Amino acid sequence: MTEILKNDWSERKKYPRNGRRYIFVITGPESTGKSSLTEELAKHFNGIAVKEYARDYVQNLNGNYSFEDVEAIATHQIEEYHSMTETTDSNIPVFFDTFLFITKVWFEEVFYCCPVWLHRALKKCRIDLALLCFPDLPWKPDGVRENPHRRSYLFDRYLDELTYYGVPYCVVRGINQTRIETAIRCIEKEMY
Repeated sequence: MTEILKNDWSERKKYPRNGRRYIFVITGPESTGKSSLTEELAKHFNGIAVKEYARDYVQNLNGNYSFEDVEAIATHQIEEYHSMTETTDSNIPVFFDTFLFITKVWFEEVFYCCPVWLHRALKKCRIDLALLCFPDLPWKPDGVRENPHRRSYLFDRYLDELTYYGVPYCVVRGINQTRIETAIRCIEKEMY
């Protein structure tokens, strides 16, 4: 049986930078341009874009997802993180399209609980900067997205998670090139 997390804000601490390798997470509510932003940033900084795993996983299910499906997604995200941080050239920045913060909130919003092992994994992951995408882009339904009217609420939830885990973050707003340029400036401040 999976041990369930009870919220305890006393364990908040800052993430130290992970050596010379830069780890960036692009997070935020659905339909806020995370995937395209991840690709653009990886291209601009000659980095690696780690594609969102949850989308493909859910699209390939025959029916609704379960608690165990979300656990499988979280486990894969942790494995990807370790793969990228342990095997790639440390001078190449890594950009994750979504990450465990979204998965943790997903557990809590859908199943009203979160596995303790996921909380512990988040505490161990070192992230240099999270780009939190503001929900100022139009909603685009795609068959997987579920929360068109809860994006502001979920934005606040992700902000709370980043704050709780002590992850430095930058809010990214704007349309098209403005959004990309804002994200680039945030990353340049971290890297240079």
